[in-house]
Amino acid sequence: MKNKKSSSLVITSVLTAISASLCCITPVLALLAGSSGVAATFSWLEPFRPWLIGITVVVLSFAWYQKLRPKTEEEIACVCDEEKPSFWQSKKFLGIVTVFAVIMLAFPFYSDTFYPETKLSESENVNLESTYEINITGMTCTGCEEHVKLEIGKLPGISGLEVSYENANAVVTFDESKTDIEQVKSAVNKTGYKVESVNKSK
Repeated sequence: MKNKKSSSLVITSVLTAISASLCCITPVLALLAGSSGVAATFSWLEPFRPWLIGITVVVLSFAWYQKLRPKTEEEIACVCDEEKPSFWQSKKFLGIVTVFAVIMLAFPFYSDTFYPETKLSESENVNLESTYEINITGMTCTGCEEHVKLEIGKLPGISGLEVSYENANAVVTFDESKTDIEQVKSAVNKTGYKVESVNKSK
C-alpha cells in the first residue's frame, strides 16, 4: 500500500512538472518536428503555471518526507515481513525524479537555447524601410520569442527584429520592396501565436 502511494506521488510530481512548462516545451518540440503551427497549443496553461509549480513542490516534499522520516516502532517491527523495495520505490529513483522535475520547471528559462540564431538582412535601401510594432497574443517565455523570430527572420528584407513575450509584441523593420506587413503577420500567425494589432512606427 505504501509503495503504491509512493508511486502515485512520483507520477503526480512528474506530470505536474511537465504540465507547468508544457507551454514552453511545445514550441521546441514543434521546431524539432518542423511543425511550427502547434507552437502555441498549450499557451493556455501559462496562468496555471504557479499552481502547477506549487503542486510539484508540495508533492515532491511530501514524497521525500515519507522516505526520510524516522520509522515508528510498529514499522520497525514489521520491516522483516516487507519485501525489499524495488528501484522504483527507492530514494535513488526519487532523486532522479526530483532532478527531472527541477529541469522541467526551469525549462522556460533556457528554452531559447534550442533555437538557431536569427540572421537578419543588411539594409540596402533605408528609404524603403518601415518599422512596425505587432502586438501578439499567446507568447509565454523566451522560447516563444525565438519561435516568432525564427519565422519572421525567414522573410526577405528583414533588417531589424525584436520580440518580447513580456511586452507581448514584436518590433520589425523591413524593406517594403521585398516584404510587406501581411507577410509578416502571416509568419507570426503560422507559429500558432496570434497577431492582435499592428502599428506603423515610421
